[in-house]
Amino acid sequence: MDNGNVNIGPWLLAAAFCLAVPPAAASTVGELTFEPCVLTTVGLPRPTQAQCTTVTVPENPAEPAGRTIELALAWIPAEAEADPEPVFFIAGGPGQSAREQYPALAPALSDVRRSRHIFLLDQRGTGGSQPLFCPEEAGAEEGLGIGAPSPEELREFARRCRNELETFADLRFYTTAEAVYDLEFVRAMIDVPQVNLIGVSYGTRVAQQYAKAHPDRVRTIILDSVVPADLALGAEHARNLQDALEAQFARCRATPACREAYGDPAARLEAVMLRLRAGGLAPVRYRDPTSGEWREEVPSYGHLAGVLRLYAYMPLTASLLPLLVHQADEGDYAALLAMGRMIVRDLVGQMASGMHNSVICTEDADELEQQGEAQGTLLGEDFLDIILAQCDVWPRGTRPADFRVPLTGDIPVLLISGEFDPVTPPHYGDRVAAHLRHARHVVLKGQGHSLFSTGCMPQLAAQFIERADALDLDASCLERIAPSPPFSGLYGWEP
Repeated sequence: MDNGNVNIGPWLLAAAFCLAVPPAAASTVGELTFEPCVLTTVGLPRPTQAQCTTVTVPENPAEPAGRTIELALAWIPAEAEADPEPVFFIAGGPGQSAREQYPALAPALSDVRRSRHIFLLDQRGTGGSQPLFCPEEAGAEEGLGIGAPSPEELREFARRCRNELETFADLRFYTTAEAVYDLEFVRAMIDVPQVNLIGVSYGTRVAQQYAKAHPDRVRTIILDSVVPADLALGAEHARNLQDALEAQFARCRATPACREAYGDPAARLEAVMLRLRAGGLAPVRYRDPTSGEWREEVPSYGHLAGVLRLYAYMPLTASLLPLLVHQADEGDYAALLAMGRMIVRDLVGQMASGMHNSVICTEDADELEQQGEAQGTLLGEDFLDIILAQCDVWPRGTRPADFRVPLTGDIPVLLISGEFDPVTPPHYGDRVAAHLRHARHVVLKGQGHSLFSTGCMPQLAAQFIERADALDLDASCLERIAPSPPFSGLYGWEP
């Protein structure tokens, strides 16, 4: 601070200017009237101007005269004269809000916005669309795999959540099938002939199901971090994570500075897993990364599994894993506990766990069973146990008869995968692309999960939507993307 002047930073100046601009007047698209609004993302100091409205739909589409719910819809107008087919962005989870995810993606979609409107429908059960959040005081950490609840404790948590949510919602009707119904309802209301779909992670399941139900209404599809239609979500999570961790640890062994500092992280992880499985560790004092306060907590296996699982999603955080495992093997658990606390802060409130349960319990639980593949992995059989225990008491809707049938046909599709994705590995994208006549699957080297904003991917996506031709894209710019090197010390990686 000099002469009383404070450097508030360019992002804050931009935000202040953005909020100071007088709101635009109400606008009409098709049968819907939108009012000015501001979209925000937790932890992101960048508001996004939008137009918002609500759409009334029947909770049970088979009973149009029955109870109705309100869906929250945002519209990001095109910057110039718009082409007639807008973009529908579909968030992941299941349980995330499209409107809340958009501000983080807004810069990556700037090229798309030059000639396309973007519509953000919060899937029913998320965000502003009849949100199905379980009581925050119960099960927040367990839902992230942090902590070690028993199956009966998990069932009791699910019972409490179910009983509260059933006071205002029929939990059978918050699944992918209803999401497809809602998207088509909105498309008809805004009166457009076709849409371009962008789905991320679980959103790729919704996009594929919509395209199967309404192929003539879809112009193009982008599937980012692909979930095959024939896959039961959760069935392969333990194996996929283990494969991704082994790939990250192999990079450490191949990097001289990392190998010299940590030896073999995979062997160290085995030792840490055995120690934490045994339990009986003393409480550890660490500083809360969000409040700065000192906390005390007993390290558990759940902390290890939860942190390594979620930090494997992104290259930068994945590069920390050899260091983190090394510290834990040396008996220093402070960083592990701090990272677990930060995960809880960042993700609790962003995932509607009630909606998540309605999707998974209806669409996947009956095909999930322990078959031995998870034994010896970091997640082991605990991950499926968490799902199955809650689904024991959760209401289930009806999965469509053709739900597991792959999407086929002539719709142009661009599929995006990360080489080290711990949840939707590249071979998933290959499985989906194999059934499509006009599909292109690109794999980003060294990358993880949710890739739309990575490198030149935003420009390629905009070109694809403009041309509706994935096969003709020049994707050579993706070759410049490289993984973050593994940390070889607290200072980072070797230059």
